[in-house]
Amino acid sequence: MERNSINKFLEVDINKRLPFAWYLLGSMIVITFSFVGQVPMLFFISEESTAMMDPKNPMSMFNHLDKNLTLFLLLFSFFIAFLGFLFVLNIHKQSIRSVTTSRKKIDFRRVTFAFTLCSIISVLLVGTGYLLAPEDYEITFQLKPFMILLVISVIFIPFQAGLEEFLFRGYLMQGFAKLTKTRWLPLILTSLIFGSLHIFNPEIDKLGFGVLIFYVGSGLFFGLITLLDEGIELALGYHIANNLIIALLVTSDWTALQTYSVLKSISEPSLMPDILIVFLVLYPFSLLVFAKKYGWSNWKHKLTARIYESSTEL
Repeated sequence: MERNSINKFLEVDINKRLPFAWYLLGSMIVITFSFVGQVPMLFFISEESTAMMDPKNPMSMFNHLDKNLTLFLLLFSFFIAFLGFLFVLNIHKQSIRSVTTSRKKIDFRRVTFAFTLCSIISVLLVGTGYLLAPEDYEITFQLKPFMILLVISVIFIPFQAGLEEFLFRGYLMQGFAKLTKTRWLPLILTSLIFGSLHIFNPEIDKLGFGVLIFYVGSGLFFGLITLLDEGIELALGYHIANNLIIALLVTSDWTALQTYSVLKSISEPSLMPDILIVFLVLYPFSLLVFAKKYGWSNWKHKLTARIYESSTEL
């Protein structure tokens, strides 16, 4: 096993990185920008809407608004946070490529392939669910609201999902790598942080804290394909597709996002068997497809080998 690996994602520009305290500061800056992005929401809050708010679901105070407007306000905060992230990269004197890939340039074909794979899987899963149990769904398609939803989603969901991938699987994973000199610990830490940030989602009220297993597990999946592929392109495409397709195809009264989707789930929610399908079928299948297409090898080294400051700079 060679001591100094070349062109490995966690080691890109490692000698140039600032101390880890700067990564904490950078994260706080992104959060601050996110709060700034939520300021427009304040103009739609009234005493009446606050009084009608469900304490377990703060977004319910916007139930009096059009669903597309609420979605726009929510995603707008992620857009502003993304601008904050670009500002943080400027502080670190890093390029967007350095937190995206170990390759000489960002491979958009990888993004497209992962997006396509996840889209096909998501459509098949939703379609199969509807065919097997149509009584669990209502067809809620309305052309005009759906077209507005489509425009908002296509423009802003890439910023929302993209921010999460750039921040967790790119920026913070590299920061933890410099701090711990490991590959596996950044994967675990970023997945736990990613999952814990969903603790205030309304799904917790319906499904319990067990749903955090899904979010942490999804973070692990995105982190795994990032480390094995030496970049976040696949995770980026997959995450965007997942959020986009779900927003367009199916919604329910108990999820964080309420949209003018094609279908509305009216069944009583439960963790099983959905979580088993995701972790025992969906994610393993996707992992194998990626591994086969991109010829991944040396998995143990990529996931567990030590990191050295003398790694090649790009």
